Amino acid sequence: MPEFAELLKGYRRFRERTWPRQRERFAETLEKGQHPKLMIIACCDSRVDPAQIFDVDPGDIFVLRNVAALVPPFETTPGQHGVSAAVEFAVQVLEVAQIVVMGHGRCGGCRAALRNEHSEEERGAGGFLAGWITLLDGPRAEVAERYGIESREAELAMEFASIRQSLANLRTFPWLAEREEDGCLKLRGAHFSIAEGLLYSLDEATGGFEVIE
Repeated sequence: MPEFAELLKGYRRFRERTWPRQRERFAETLEKGQHPKLMIIACCDSRVDPAQIFDVDPGDIFVLRNVAALVPPFETTPGQHGVSAAVEFAVQVLEVAQIVVMGHGRCGGCRAALRNEHSEEERGAGGFLAGWITLLDGPRAEVAERYGIESREAELAMEFASIRQSLANLRTFPWLAEREEDGCLKLRGAHFSIAEGLLYSLDEATGGFEVIE
């Protein structure tokens, strides 16, 4: 596990190698602002950094990361809705053309939802994790009934179901659904396999995931 001193070594490599190569790109984004055409909603798992996986330049993607890459359904109740705020900014202000929901293999959030793990240690002292993963209660029931809750097959099915659920929840945002219907916005689902280093894409017509060559 890197200490802060180790992170500083990485920062110095960034200053020596990446910054000179990307300096013009950073300057361009400062002058013209950010105009990414693609938003990625990904898990905050430390092994699945979208910028690293897709090898993109600064300003190319607008990234939102949270536990299990979940999107709550649209709601109008008062509160601090971080995911909804990010989606609103991406769609209405940045006018992104695509949103990709990217889950991943061995997702701890999906596993916790599948196994219905609500011990104090697993949910955290505030219960925030337990409350968050209830977003998967619907698909969890279907997965558990078909595959059980202990096998890797069940975990993978839960990971896939999570992606489909977040896409469905995105479509509950009226102004987002309107843009998709008008052809101005495309929604996609993807799953990154940490074990294989491969990306799988959701075919919404069949509901299955196929590897991207």
